[in-house]
Amino acid sequence: MVVVHLICLGMLYRFFKLPTKEQIAKIKEWLLYAVTEAEKELGGGTGQLKLRQVYDLFVQRFPTVAAVISFDTFSGWVDEALEQMREMLEQNQSVQKYVGTY
Repeated sequence: MVVVHLICLGMLYRFFKLPTKEQIAKIKEWLLYAVTEAEKELGGGTGQLKLRQVYDLFVQRFPTVAAVISFDTFSGWVDEALEQMREMLEQNQSVQKYVGTY
């Protein structure tokens, strides 16, 4: 149990050592993954449910960041990730198959 805590602390230390732009870029990369998983799990037409799911996961994954940014900022980041995901779905059949939209 102590080892797990030390690993988590090390990861947090490395994350917060990064410049702010890099931190945001890492979060946005993760959000692309999160919205893709939500799309796969919940499908189309479930925007509010997907947003709630992604937000809950975000709070678990980045609790410190979630405490200091507004929900509007988070929602904007999610919109950017959704746009990226839509572009990937249009251009990549492997992503289409993964999400189940082929």
